[in-house]
Amino acid sequence: MLLALVILLVVCLPAAVVLVCCGDDRLERIAGVWPRWRARRRERRTIAGLDRAVDADTLTRDIDLTEFDRPDRRPVEQLAADLWRLRAYRLGRGGRPVVWPLLLIQAYDERLRLACRCLGVPEHLTELDGVDREIERIRVEGALHAAGLLLPAATTDHRQRHR
Repeated sequence: MLLALVILLVVCLPAAVVLVCCGDDRLERIAGVWPRWRARRRERRTIAGLDRAVDADTLTRDIDLTEFDRPDRRPVEQLAADLWRLRAYRLGRGGRPVVWPLLLIQAYDERLRLACRCLGVPEHLTELDGVDREIERIRVEGALHAAGLLLPAATTDHRQRHR
């Protein structure tokens, strides 16, 4: 029995030396697995909770994703910046006098149509005129805002004008 213990000690001695010399590195790797796993699990649960709270599937169900892959498509961020700038000019807050109000409104409506097409929001701006078109423009701005594209609201225009 003593001979078996001596043979086992001789066979296991190199492994014991390696474990003592490099054990801290191995122990650190093994101990680091648990916090990383916990952090990944927490992130997945947070994302799943946000998806349930926002109901992301119903928000993105009507969006045509092939529209985003076209090489000639303008980025949504650029469309939003154009809409902000054109709306400011249209309301006379752009720093310069509005020389071509009709062309400005047409450019604004065109950017609204592009943004609607990118985000899958229905619009009828081309079919309407006059007050009906203005009402549709306000409805489209609200629908784009609900889809996540932040646009200046009519209430903020009033406050900004009197600053």
